[in-house]
Amino acid sequence: MPSQPIDPSHLHAHLDGDASHAHSIEARSQKALLAALVLTLLFAMVEVVTGFISNSLALISDAGHMVTDAAALGLALLAQLIAKRPPSARHSFGFVRAEALAAFVNSLAMLGLVGWIAYEAIQRLLHPEPVQGGIVLVVAALGASINLLVAWILSRNNDSINTRAALVNVMGDLLGSLAAIAAGAIIYFTGWLRADPILSIFVSLLILRATLGILRESYHFLMEGVPHAIDYVQVGADMAGVEGVLAVHDLHVWDMSPGHPALIGHVEIRGLEQWPAVLDALRAMLRARHGIDHVTLQPEAAGGKSL
Repeated sequence: MPSQPIDPSHLHAHLDGDASHAHSIEARSQKALLAALVLTLLFAMVEVVTGFISNSLALISDAGHMVTDAAALGLALLAQLIAKRPPSARHSFGFVRAEALAAFVNSLAMLGLVGWIAYEAIQRLLHPEPVQGGIVLVVAALGASINLLVAWILSRNNDSINTRAALVNVMGDLLGSLAAIAAGAIIYFTGWLRADPILSIFVSLLILRATLGILRESYHFLMEGVPHAIDYVQVGADMAGVEGVLAVHDLHVWDMSPGHPALIGHVEIRGLEQWPAVLDALRAMLRARHGIDHVTLQPEAAGGKSL
């Protein structure tokens, strides 16, 4: 008699005793990202034009930063839409890693921008160019206002790594706008042209520091590193200390999705009849002490033979 076709959605279902988390991101509003994207992109166009008109590196850098912000926000929005898709027969873990991937790409783009700012600033320190300080001052002040509004919008919905990455970009752009304000004021009132590249370098270093943090976090998640809040060695020791456990090996701990750790491993016990009680004790301990509720363990008899 032919077997019945298998429904992939049933394979992804979580029954009693399974982990409580889902493989998709639910009820996460994209309105904040969309509003931030529209505001940032519109003002980026204004800064691109006025930056070249005024010949200000600080303003051009801020314009470039806002364009990068718009790309970052667009990627964040796209990633969240993708991440909401449920698991499928081809992607059994779902698409939650799309957010971390977009954050990683955004960070790489930011590193490229920082390198460009630094190069242009050095050139202008060696060969100062005239800058229209008044235009820079007015436009940068408007840019700072837009950045504050966008940062406020994003700060109300910063529960994901990718939204936090976009928020970091916007805060970096706010610093760029403040530096452009200072550069415009100094040039307008004193005529000291080197203020423009010096403040651009300062802002690029601040942006670099924030970007590296997001880059490390997204890289760690994509490489399935042990969650920062979990002590891998202590987890193994606690498991080995459960009554009935002789040894633990082939142990792996990682995040299925941000904030939802998972664990797999092999547990050595004396006999199969002990396994139900040992498994219940291990699951209860891992959930209570380490916050791990997605647990998959394979029992093995003394000597390493699978049961």
